[in-house]
Amino acid sequence: MNALLVLIPVALFLGLLGLMAFLWSLRSGQYDDLDGAAERILFDDEDDAPPKASSSPY
Repeated sequence: MNALLVLIPVALFLGLLGLMAFLWSLRSGQYDDLDGAAERILFDDEDDAPPKASSSPY
């Protein structure tokens, strides 16, 4: 029974800490662009492409 007197406040504190971390992540914009990273992999960037070699053999 004495263990419950310690475990209940610890569990409530950890739950409140997790809620505060979740609310902080919402306010800092962690969930704003969910599709951007998933779609970015599908498209080639022209800036990242290596320079094209000339067709002339010389």
